[in-house]
Amino acid sequence: MSETYDFLFKFLVIGSAGTGKSCLLHQFIESKFKQDSNHTIGVEFGSKVVTVGGQTVKLQIWDTAGQERFRSVTRSYYRGAAGALLVYDITSRETYNALTNWLTDARTLASLNIVIILCGNKKDLDADREVTFLEASRFAQENELMFLETSALTGENVEEAFLKCARTILNKIESGELDPERMGSGIQYGDASLRQPRSSQAQVRQQCAC
Repeated sequence: MSETYDFLFKFLVIGSAGTGKSCLLHQFIESKFKQDSNHTIGVEFGSKVVTVGGQTVKLQIWDTAGQERFRSVTRSYYRGAAGALLVYDITSRETYNALTNWLTDARTLASLNIVIILCGNKKDLDADREVTFLEASRFAQENELMFLETSALTGENVEEAFLKCARTILNKIESGELDPERMGSGIQYGDASLRQPRSSQAQVRQQCAC
């Protein structure tokens, strides 16, 4: 039996190598920690159907390699992404310092209106922290990002990160800021039968606004 959903969103998980991107994705999809995680080679893929704001949304998630040698390969996957988790390791100042480069790539190569949530991963290793919550929160604010600290090990805030991102995208669709019909938006309608009623609703709203 095929899945039915209202929307499909293309998501990215980006950030430096060793920040736990693959573990975050695995925790989100499988609800368990990935014990034997090696560095991603190129790109890995996962998907999950979630309910957000009364809508059924399929998240199509591309987990990109953080190593520099794969950069040219992974950058091609940025195209048309609607949302992204930008991940750093709270115990590694180096991964935090690299955030600006990853953010520039995402905003240059992906959808113009990409929704990005900053994730400070490995919250369970608080004793080894090198980046404070306040510092990262300020970075997020300055760059107009949402922000959460997560733990792929315990699962803390992992689902919330993906759902928060999806919820923001849905809100932008509702407000008309994002158009699923536009090429490269990273958003598609799910069931084709849902498309017409939504278009009609949008027309009615526009007529009412006139």
